[in-house]
Amino acid sequence: MNPKDLMKFMQAKNTFNTNHPRVEPFIKAVVADGIREGSVIEVKVISPEGEAKVCNIRVRESDIELLRLLGGNKE
Repeated sequence: MNPKDLMKFMQAKNTFNTNHPRVEPFIKAVVADGIREGSVIEVKVISPEGEAKVCNIRVRESDIELLRLLGGNKE
């Protein structure tokens, strides 16, 4: 990622965290508790009209490193 794109990403991330302050701590807490293979992650989006869309994944071993990075845990 080039520096200009990285700056844009960081600004967008900071804005998101300001608008939704509970999301990042939630992700960090989930990752700190240890997402294990076989865990299920589910996302549900409800439109203003009430239409719901749901997606879930069953975590694989190969997903765990990405989830750690998304949660801010670099270990």
